Amino acid sequence: MADGTDVPDRVEVVVGRVGRAHGLRGEVTVLASTDEPEVRFAPGAVLRVEGTARTLTVASARAHGGTLLVAFREAAGRSAAEALRGTSLAVEVDPDERPHGDEEFYDRHLRGLRVIDHLGEEVGDVADVVHLPSQDLLVIATPAGERYVPFVAALVPEVDLAAGTCRLADVQGLLDLDDPGA
Repeated sequence: MADGTDVPDRVEVVVGRVGRAHGLRGEVTVLASTDEPEVRFAPGAVLRVEGTARTLTVASARAHGGTLLVAFREAAGRSAAEALRGTSLAVEVDPDERPHGDEEFYDRHLRGLRVIDHLGEEVGDVADVVHLPSQDLLVIATPAGERYVPFVAALVPEVDLAAGTCRLADVQGLLDLDDPGA
């Protein structure tokens, strides 16, 4: 870049993990770790096996009883599908790419943000994001240890990527910074 900072052109993002084989034609279950499975697993999409140069091309994808089933061109048949079990699937994206919607963020954008409490005091950094069925949690690394805050607008009303911060509402009791045993 012109300002001398070293920003990668593309970043690798894990979008799912292959589970067990399904049926005889090479479909596998996929535990999606993306809010956009219809985009990432669309027929023709090329996914990379995380950390390698190997790619897999989506031949088909469908929901079956709440489970994502995907077939890859490179894994025709049950034996080839079984060999993929445990594989993490990734895509390369522009580091500035944002999901659709103003209030949505990719995990990579949230990790490392400074966390500011409702009084304007810095209380820690976002260490990770945990995805649960009901809501996501921000894992906040504080001087007293990790604390978990539900990532909902009522508790995290502001995320400012440009400033590198997220501001918390009055989350009384959730941080308990003075109690190391909390």
